[in-house]
Amino acid sequence: MTQYGLGITNVVDRPTRSAAELSPPELRDGMQSLARLVEHNEPRVVAVVGLTAWRTGFERPEAGIGPQPERIGGRPAWVLPNPSGLNAHYQLPDLIRLFRELRETLPAIR
Repeated sequence: MTQYGLGITNVVDRPTRSAAELSPPELRDGMQSLARLVEHNEPRVVAVVGLTAWRTGFERPEAGIGPQPERIGGRPAWVLPNPSGLNAHYQLPDLIRLFRELRETLPAIR
């Protein structure tokens, strides 16, 4: 998908039923691995899907959805809710709005 300027990866490369099964050290290590991947591929922005993973991986328990002050691999970072059916906090209209906000911000990100 790099011809479209998109990439998808896992922060932790092992299957789980939910993010709650991932340990804080796994998430912190995964964020460091993601930073190296980002440095190599140089995307305009990095979107992490999963607020809990972000909060744990960066030790920012108060972080929210949207743009983040941290950068990953030198690139701007956004956090979006996980669209999994297990995440009942965000319904489809909310997900559409939040993902659209990121898309509409992309032209301004250099």
